[in-house]
Amino acid sequence: MSEPVYLTRAPHASGPALEESLARAAQGDQQAFARVYDAVAGQVLGVVRAVLRDPAQSEEVAQEVLVEVWRTAARFRPDRGSAMAWVMTIAHRRAVDRVRSAQAASDRERRAAVLDHAPAFDEVTEQVEHRLEREQVRRCLQGLTERQRQSVTLAYYRGLTHREVAQLLQLPLGTVKTRLRDGLIRLRDCLGVTA
Repeated sequence: MSEPVYLTRAPHASGPALEESLARAAQGDQQAFARVYDAVAGQVLGVVRAVLRDPAQSEEVAQEVLVEVWRTAARFRPDRGSAMAWVMTIAHRRAVDRVRSAQAASDRERRAAVLDHAPAFDEVTEQVEHRLEREQVRRCLQGLTERQRQSVTLAYYRGLTHREVAQLLQLPLGTVKTRLRDGLIRLRDCLGVTA
């Protein structure tokens, strides 16, 4: 793992006193951490707020930064930079991470919304195919005789039985069956369906 790189400029660096308090906080000294907190809290909030610009989020991220400083105080390396620079680096990185996280969430929501509103390619294709099939069936129905078209429409589009079609058209059942058979043969030929 590479060594941490600290920001080189830190406002109001408190020098050896802050580094000593940070070293003691690393050993679990809560009073030392209270001194670290007092020395850096305002500047942490300032750095975070400059990146985030949202006061509520800035306070939340600043709090996360200070918790991270408490948990990782042992990682501070005085030979790499000042304690204030180390803390400000953590603050800046946390703020940038929050911005990136918010942007990624926004992008995911936008993509999900687009996917929810755009019909799937297969749905579109299926709708087009159904529409074309309906148009072709309509054209083929127009090629039937009036009697064949009536019989086919009543039996297959209205769901009537052969007997009900015969009663409705006041025709013998055999005549209706013949019209249906002849009409379906003509439809099959027109639609190009192989038997």
